[in-house]
Amino acid sequence: MEFKMNEKGFESEFEFGTLQVSSQDEFGFRPYTLLVSSVAVCSGGVLRKVLEKMRIDFDDIKIDADVKRNPEVANRVEEIALHFTIYGKGLLREKVEKAMELARKNCSMVQSVKDSIQITESFEIKA
Repeated sequence: MEFKMNEKGFESEFEFGTLQVSSQDEFGFRPYTLLVSSVAVCSGGVLRKVLEKMRIDFDDIKIDADVKRNPEVANRVEEIALHFTIYGKGLLREKVEKAMELARKNCSMVQSVKDSIQITESFEIKA
């Protein structure tokens, strides 16, 4: 990946378009937003694959991410709490718990930051 500086931050070209990154919301994605998004979406994507491999039918997954930052230490991201809402009929809590455990173990982003950022996960099932 190559990132080029511009007057508002940095940008990089990818297959799906230009990624604008800036410390100011109005000029691009903020670095901490990309970090949290990477953790959340990686977790959700792996969870989807695990549920499919376990042949667990579901309709949708929604992820809420609550972030705690430390303003005393460079506004460091210290905790990311992910809450998954899994939509579907007849979902068994025990099987979803197993899928969540497997997703955590196999999400490269969670595994990359687990020793420096506390990641917690919870879920609920809705029909």
